[in-house]
Amino acid sequence: MIDPRAVVDPSARLAVDVTVGPFSIIGPEVEIDAGTWIGPHAVIQGPTRIGRDNRIYQFTSLGEAPQDKKYGGEPTRLEIGDRNTIREFVTINRGTMQDAGVTRLGDDNWIMAYVHIAHDCRVGDRTIFANGASLAGHVQVEDDVVLGGFALVYQFTRLGMHSFCGFACGVHRDVPPYVTVAGYRAEPYGINAEGLRRRGFSDDEIQAIRRAYKVIYRANLRLEEATDKVREMTEEYPRLQILADFLAAPSRNGIVR
Repeated sequence: MIDPRAVVDPSARLAVDVTVGPFSIIGPEVEIDAGTWIGPHAVIQGPTRIGRDNRIYQFTSLGEAPQDKKYGGEPTRLEIGDRNTIREFVTINRGTMQDAGVTRLGDDNWIMAYVHIAHDCRVGDRTIFANGASLAGHVQVEDDVVLGGFALVYQFTRLGMHSFCGFACGVHRDVPPYVTVAGYRAEPYGINAEGLRRRGFSDDEIQAIRRAYKVIYRANLRLEEATDKVREMTEEYPRLQILADFLAAPSRNGIVR
């Protein structure tokens, strides 16, 4: 399953059914689990662990050293889960010792061409990153987030579950769960209602999330007051718990508001 024109380091550990295309390079300290397909001209450096049934297209660069001037060759790593699609020219760097030392991509993500995921980012499951979207270092992306094409996310920013970032927006503050943002300097534009319907949220739940959005963005309340009101709504609508917890968590950049 390994093309004879590929270069695979003897210390790399590949499951027997992993496919590696011509002219790809698999470096030392790379582990790749069963069912993963790697196209031609990909470069994967270690320490990197890649799970099962991923599809990694041509000209990707995974596990390369972080683009951080403080990095001094420390043994940091990249971890990629299962069933991800990683398209052409995607770059995902390893972590740094200034953080946890690891960059993580979860399961079932759809990562389109020219996406960049920088050092120490943590990306959850079932996300969609459209062409050219980029994460600076230390960004946290929770499950079911969508990034539009050429969206840029500032370092140490958090993107909450089911949030949506529009085309070419600059995300410089945290985006709460369920919220849609757009604009060169991202501003809130309501909730991700269509995405929630596709993921099985009921009309009643979506209306409750819409009311919580108005509490945060339309009621002229301080963030602490808005958080308390959203938390009061969680008893009747448990889906709002993740929103209340996100608002209450420490934030380095503050939320988009």
